[in-house]
Amino acid sequence: MDLHLVLIEPEIPQNTGNIARTCAALGATLDLIEPLGFSLEDRYLRRAGLDYWPLVRFEVYPNFEEFLAVHGLSNVYFTSRRGTLLYTGIRYPDPCYFVFGKESSGLSPDILERFPDRIIRIPTRKEARSLNLSNTAAILAYTYACQQGFPGLEL
Repeated sequence: MDLHLVLIEPEIPQNTGNIARTCAALGATLDLIEPLGFSLEDRYLRRAGLDYWPLVRFEVYPNFEEFLAVHGLSNVYFTSRRGTLLYTGIRYPDPCYFVFGKESSGLSPDILERFPDRIIRIPTRKEARSLNLSNTAAILAYTYACQQGFPGLEL
C-alpha cells in the first residue's frame, strides 16, 4: 500500500498534525507543498500529531510543479467540492496520491482548470461549505486502505 496525502500550502497546523496522525496510523506518506502557513516546529502541529511523529514519513516540496516532476500525474486525485467524480465511484490505484488545497480557499483555479477529470468530491449538504481538511483526508485515506484490503494494518 503506497498512499500519499498531499497538502498544498496548508495553513492550519492542527489540521496538518491530525493528517500526520492518519498517515502514521496507515503507513501513508505526508507530502507538504510550500509555502506552509506555519513552522514544522509549531507546537500546535506537534500537539495534534501527539507522539506519532516518529512514525510519519513526510516530504516537503517548494511548489506543486516540483512535486509533479518527482511523482508524475498518473495516480493523482484532487479533492474539491467542485469535483464531479464521487469518491466512492473510483477504484484507486497503488500508489495513490490525494491532493488537498489550502483551508481558506481550496485548490487553485489553475489546478481545477488543468485537471477537471481528476477532481473527486465527498457529498455534503448544499448549506455546508465544506468538511474539515483533516476529516476529508481521513475519509479518503481509509477508503483507499479499505479498497487495498488494509495491508499491514491490525484488524
